[in-house]
Amino acid sequence: MRSEFQRPRGTQDILPPTSYRMEQIRRIAIDTAAKFGYDLIETPIFEQTPVFLRVGESTDIVQHERYSFTDAGGIDLTLRPEGTAAIARAYVEHGMFNQPQPVRMCYYGPMFRRERPQALRYRQHTQFGAELYGSSQPEADAEVILLACDVVEQVGLKNPLIRLNSIGCSQCRPAYRQRLIAYYQGRQTELCEDCQTRIHTNPLRLLDCKIDVAIRQEAPDIQDYWCEDCRTHYQQLTRLLTEAGRQVIRDPFLVRGLDYYTRTVFEIGHPSLGNQTALFGGGRYDGLATTLDGPEVTPAVGFGMGIERILSAVEEQFPLPAKRSVYVAHLPGFEEAAFVLAENLRRQGLSAEPDLLRRSLKAQLRDANRRSTVVVIVGGREWEQGQIAVKRLGESEQLTLHQDQLSEFLRQELTQNP
Repeated sequence: MRSEFQRPRGTQDILPPTSYRMEQIRRIAIDTAAKFGYDLIETPIFEQTPVFLRVGESTDIVQHERYSFTDAGGIDLTLRPEGTAAIARAYVEHGMFNQPQPVRMCYYGPMFRRERPQALRYRQHTQFGAELYGSSQPEADAEVILLACDVVEQVGLKNPLIRLNSIGCSQCRPAYRQRLIAYYQGRQTELCEDCQTRIHTNPLRLLDCKIDVAIRQEAPDIQDYWCEDCRTHYQQLTRLLTEAGRQVIRDPFLVRGLDYYTRTVFEIGHPSLGNQTALFGGGRYDGLATTLDGPEVTPAVGFGMGIERILSAVEEQFPLPAKRSVYVAHLPGFEEAAFVLAENLRRQGLSAEPDLLRRSLKAQLRDANRRSTVVVIVGGREWEQGQIAVKRLGESEQLTLHQDQLSEFLRQELTQNP
């Protein structure tokens, strides 16, 4: 029986050192995006529910996975399940379409989905994403995909794999959709329960099913239905990525899970992950901002990256944080002097941790071994003579410095021997 004082099901407490590693990934992602010209944007954790209803009534997010509530003012609100719709709303609301195009934005923060908890799927998870508005050219798609690959490489997964497809546009997709429905209706009795529903609600998702794999192998291929513009767009995008030195594989079954995608869809993975090669994905959604009362033609492309999924693939490659604190120990009766010294060191730009439990010196030194590489000892004859004992942990030698020399010595010590 779960206690009411435990964390909610499907959530996690992010403890050290995982919290440190996630912070490292956040910095890498935002810094990498900045090199491509992407500015950081932050949107509210909750939005008015219609913002997310526009991602498509047939999606799992809308049907099953929303955390929605009505506030005291009677407003229907939803904790954001993904970042793209919120960024589209901000783009429209703040008139960013009147700015010089393209507009490049990135975001980082928590997302909420009430899905079935399982490995690396949390009801609150952290996501980094990038969005480019204002260009319908394949170069925009290529830039976003290359940014995603660069982030993956910067966190430690070299030579990521790009799985790519085009799901067509409003001109050519309807004919393919009809052909796909006809094919699956002919085999409807063989389908899983979800796919029997998807035939009528979201037929492209039939290709994404992990149960009816054998059936989809014989399904019609959307590339046979691409219009000339979609075919040219896909070919140029593939050429750009290949010339940039990236490995690209066309996946005819890649469709993504949200209704707003058009033309380009992609996933970024890595061969080292075995069967679970996909890390995250994205694509083009030229009509999304329009559904949120934006301009009629608003091209956009982007991706969303689950940080927990990335961390699981690279966690061991992230070193633990270096011990860069000075441990300030004390002899009996010098507790206050040690506390004041630690504060003075912090004011001089150093990190310092004093003993707060008034332990014996022996116990303090044991604690110092866990927290630092160097310890200063306040008290004794040296202290009364304006000097202080300094000890490098792991070494038997103990130094004696004049107190005026202490901060400069410690600054060099922590820089050279982190």
